[in-house]
Amino acid sequence: MPRVVPDQRSKFDNEEFFRKLSRECEIKYTGFRDRPHEERQARFQNACRDGRSEVAFVATGTNLSLQFFPANLHGDQRQVPTREYVDFERETGKVYLKAPMILNGVCVIWRGWIDLQRLDGMGYLEYDDERAQHEDALAQAAFEEARRRTRDFEDRDRSHREDLEVRELATVNHLKILRVKFPVRFSLLSAWSG
Repeated sequence: MPRVVPDQRSKFDNEEFFRKLSRECEIKYTGFRDRPHEERQARFQNACRDGRSEVAFVATGTNLSLQFFPANLHGDQRQVPTREYVDFERETGKVYLKAPMILNGVCVIWRGWIDLQRLDGMGYLEYDDERAQHEDALAQAAFEEARRRTRDFEDRDRSHREDLEVRELATVNHLKILRVKFPVRFSLLSAWSG
């Protein structure tokens, strides 16, 4: 099953959901809300160093669970995010983050920064053209494979039906030959079975 929609770019450009989130807007760290602020700060920084975090777009209430790795490394627990994805050094008191993902069938990159004291900042989504092309190619290959399997199944099914028809025809012809060679026995057999 493809993970992306057929025309990702059009969906990203035209859907209100993506239009809102593609403009830089206020975000907040949403993890561990029931814990003291100092603990939340430490947990946020540790989560970023581990390559993950939870943020929300304040205006829309959209919550995202982010992973700060290249798209092909999601789920590798031993991987440490590079500075391209988690950058604590760019500006004092802030962390700059980058998280590629597939959101509603569209390849996007979430980019933003969060103030390490307040645990809020700014973020936005941008269309990920490179990954979109890769995912489109994977979807096309999956579609072609499904089409090939369907064709193979239909060919086997047609061949099986043809074999059955040949067997039925052979059986009917055999019975006709028996009827001609042994008319009396055949009529007795038909009367007995009927």
